[in-house]
Amino acid sequence: MRTVGVEEELLLVDPDSGEPRAVSAAVVARAAEDDPGQDVFEKELFGQMLEFATQPQSEMVDLGAEIVRCRKEAARHAGEIGCAVAALATSPLPVSPSITVNERYQWMAERYGIASRGQLACGCHVHVSVESDEEGVAVLDRIRPWLPVLCAISANSPYWQGLDTGYDSYRSRVWGRWPSAGPAELFGSAERYHRLVADMVATGVILDEAMAYFDARLCAHFPTVEIRVADVCLCADTAVLVATLVRALVETAARDWRAGRAPLDHSVSLLRLAAWQAARSGLGQDLLDPTTMRPRPAADVVRSLLEHTGDALIESGDAARVEGAVTELLSRGNGAREQRVLMERTGSLQGVVTECVQRTLA
Repeated sequence: MRTVGVEEELLLVDPDSGEPRAVSAAVVARAAEDDPGQDVFEKELFGQMLEFATQPQSEMVDLGAEIVRCRKEAARHAGEIGCAVAALATSPLPVSPSITVNERYQWMAERYGIASRGQLACGCHVHVSVESDEEGVAVLDRIRPWLPVLCAISANSPYWQGLDTGYDSYRSRVWGRWPSAGPAELFGSAERYHRLVADMVATGVILDEAMAYFDARLCAHFPTVEIRVADVCLCADTAVLVATLVRALVETAARDWRAGRAPLDHSVSLLRLAAWQAARSGLGQDLLDPTTMRPRPAADVVRSLLEHTGDALIESGDAARVEGAVTELLSRGNGAREQRVLMERTGSLQGVVTECVQRTLA
């Protein structure tokens, strides 16, 4: 059974006003006081963000329990300094991001200027174990057209600087400002993958291989592929759904590779359009079908994802749970829809944040 780990970025907010607060250093320090050996919580590019990483899990029930535990621990440490955490991929309220002081982040701020200062956006990265770099690259080549569907499922960032953007996942549009972000061409082999990353670093445009911000990539430190297209999900259950689907995609792709089935050769240009469509409308309208790259109702495309990964889901014991979660998601809507419903009900973005603080820990 392939193991799965999740990294989530949470927004630190004032519990009363809902405004983001740049206190990640203090929260991480509190966590270190509580557990001197802890390596769960980390600072991110901005002081208003807090990241945590789960341990690898083979059972999705265990992964879900750990996500909930980490969120509650983050909330506890933040609460000790009068702050709260919210699983929001962008801040609904206006914010002036505060870049964390360290050498790497300062380099990024100077190198990329205003593009770096506009990156206060929280994602969810899913790591799935692979047997080798060769298998990992074969997986990356074969999951490319399905990644926009994961973005639509997880989309949780409709608001930016106090305005409704018209997008379900505006975070993904913000993230795309990095010069190395987005879908990649077919790699074909691990050697070609590593050569491309080395060439990118050699340009001097990016600092190192960690800044090869492909939508999906090999992890430099662990034997995993890292899928990076998802918004941080408002509900932990949605994060588990995304992680489960990612594992099934990885397993399906690896089997196709071993069986000699070639990846779909969609151009990067079409993949960018598919990603834009997913970010724009989420699950509310059409997505581009991963096979044909033509519009289809989002619900049908999500069902196609379940069919594509069906054997892997059955063999991992996740099929029934995923079917129920998808049915509920398509009825309830993604996080972006939930935020807009909250806005209609509360009448204020402050109310949206307050409600989302509670849902983060549900």
